[in-house]
Amino acid sequence: MPDAESPLIASLRSAVAAAPDDVPLRVHLAELLLGAGDTSGAVEQAAAALQRDPASRQAREVMTRAVGTAQPAEPEPPAPAQPSPTEPGDQPADDGGAFDWQRMEDEFRGVVPPMYVDEEGNELPASSAYDVEEAGVRLADVGGLQEVKDRLEVSFLAPMRNPELRKLYGKQLRGGLLLYGPPGCGKTFLARAVAGEMGAQFISVSLTDVLEMWIGSSEKNLHELFETARRNTPCVVFLDELDAIGQKRSHTRNSGMRTTVNQLLTELDGVANNNEGVFVLGATNAPWDVDAALRRPGRFDRVVLVLPPDGPAREAIVKYHLRGRPIAGVDAGRIARATDGLSGADLAHLCDTAAEKAMLDAVRSGETRMIEMRDFEAALREVRPSIGPWLDVAKNVAMFANEGGAYNDLLHYLKKRKIV
Repeated sequence: MPDAESPLIASLRSAVAAAPDDVPLRVHLAELLLGAGDTSGAVEQAAAALQRDPASRQAREVMTRAVGTAQPAEPEPPAPAQPSPTEPGDQPADDGGAFDWQRMEDEFRGVVPPMYVDEEGNELPASSAYDVEEAGVRLADVGGLQEVKDRLEVSFLAPMRNPELRKLYGKQLRGGLLLYGPPGCGKTFLARAVAGEMGAQFISVSLTDVLEMWIGSSEKNLHELFETARRNTPCVVFLDELDAIGQKRSHTRNSGMRTTVNQLLTELDGVANNNEGVFVLGATNAPWDVDAALRRPGRFDRVVLVLPPDGPAREAIVKYHLRGRPIAGVDAGRIARATDGLSGADLAHLCDTAAEKAMLDAVRSGETRMIEMRDFEAALREVRPSIGPWLDVAKNVAMFANEGGAYNDLLHYLKKRKIV
């Protein structure tokens, strides 16, 4: 084998410097250095190769051989609890072929510099895949829905605003709340408004942000999500489509989905037992598909039904979606009275449809004009409530699967609407 300063090794060092990401080239250099007795050089090159390709079997083998041949400068005395070194002729203890990870870490430490540093050369903290943002809205920005606001006030906001009263009654600054109701009724907007009312950070998470096809990746994503929230307290974590992320384990044939639900339960228990200032809000259209373990006390133990917008809310939503558009003679109150049963998304579609009719008329006539009530009257003949299928399912649940009165609020609404 060549020595550590041979022309071959010098040539390979130059080649590695020119192509630092060539893992096989680094491994070959590490093997030559190890054969020449340069253990530290071999460890450095093998470590750099593993940094670029952690799955490289050849790099791991070279690292293992290099660490196994490295000798410490001064032998350390054995710890009192350790057996004395074996004498010549003694049989070594059978350690099952276990690899000395601590020794490898001691050799590896300091060899590879951090990947990312700031301007002073200090290592930067690990970044998160989840965006922590300011909410930007308050409950005052939510039109109507006073009953929902009152429930949110009792569940979250009052304890936040009254620390002494919270201390007196033993109310802890944490918890979980589940918002459920028909699609398109503003559950996400309400969750953001709660965060804004609390002055808390806001993290919004959907199904695609968590679930992955690789085993263990979804659980890792959930853990990173909650760790990010704990580093940014007070923080509201909003889990959209909770029925998909935390679906009933008895209905899942995929073991990966079951372990994802288990991880979510573990993280929620960590919030309940260890952390202050982390609030978890979930939203779902189908709470009956959420795993029962997620609904027990200490997790999503409080449930709020978010119904289609009432009259004042519908008027506010219409005005919101007409901002910046050319309108004339539009009676938002009249539109609100004519749209009972439409969701917030339906109302947005209604405004878009009315604007399209005015625009189409302008294209045909060649003269621009304002959006008028006649456009809304035409749009009302086309736009239909989108929550009908949800009401059909909700009706069956409220009438035949209302164990323990979990859906009494829903049943009351359906009776009020004369649906049951």
